[in-house]
Amino acid sequence: MEIRHLRYFATVAETCHFGRAAEQLHIAQPALSHTVRQLEDELGVALLERTTRQVRVTPAGEFFLGEAQRVLAAVDAGVRGVQRIGEGRSGLVRVGFTGTAAFSHLPHLARALAQRVPQVELEVRAELLTADQCAQLRDGSLGVGVLRPPVTADDIDYRVIEVEPLILAVPADHRLAVEPVVSTADLRTEPLVTYDGRHSVVHDAVLRSCRDAGFTPVQQHQAPGTAALLALVAGGLGVGVVPASARALPLAGVVFRDLSGAASVELAVAWHRDTSSPLVNTVLTELEDVFPSARPAAEAG
Repeated sequence: MEIRHLRYFATVAETCHFGRAAEQLHIAQPALSHTVRQLEDELGVALLERTTRQVRVTPAGEFFLGEAQRVLAAVDAGVRGVQRIGEGRSGLVRVGFTGTAAFSHLPHLARALAQRVPQVELEVRAELLTADQCAQLRDGSLGVGVLRPPVTADDIDYRVIEVEPLILAVPADHRLAVEPVVSTADLRTEPLVTYDGRHSVVHDAVLRSCRDAGFTPVQQHQAPGTAALLALVAGGLGVGVVPASARALPLAGVVFRDLSGAASVELAVAWHRDTSSPLVNTVLTELEDVFPSARPAAEAG
């Protein structure tokens, strides 16, 4: 018994007409009749009553029709599911985000995927530094990373999504909170809450900005991520220099101010060069649509 036997019988049983069934199946009527007869011979029971004027389904045929329809529906669903996976339109993809990118960029990506490819499931891993994301892209733990260059791994490709200025986070009652724009040089005597310096691109950019302004900052406290850094700022333990996307993470007691003379940091989407995952390609395509600057230079604009 083959799938075609079930499909041929079900079509005849549903139409009660060999001619119309043959047209639907795009086969010759004699071949259809022969195939259904083969099925009946294998089962040892008549599924159809045939006369010169009509075709009727026997009680055994009624039962077998229900079973055949169930099997065919499962087969068709399996085929559609496999095709969606092969097209990158179904399945699970793990995406890593650095720092505030989960707050500023994840909502746009999640909405785009939900609208266009709703059967793609995201597993989000947040607060991952660039080095950690590259390691996980390499071992397959991540499919896509949203990270901050530079990327030193030769087998990781990336495209820049955005160039973010650094801004200042200060306690709401701080003297600098009343200034619309603060100069980096004004931080010379301020205790700074900084990111943990290990492999942090933003931390390096903050120190570079201070050196360019002619001073070495007083690093009063270090934080493992933006949320903790802002909490320390809100507690009055110092001021912080953070990417502009931190505005997406408002916190009572903290105000943000533009910072002149500060460096900028890039945000990029990254993937392993040898990836063959259709899902990864789907996410990259959606990122290009949501953030046009993620497209290769020849395509952008």
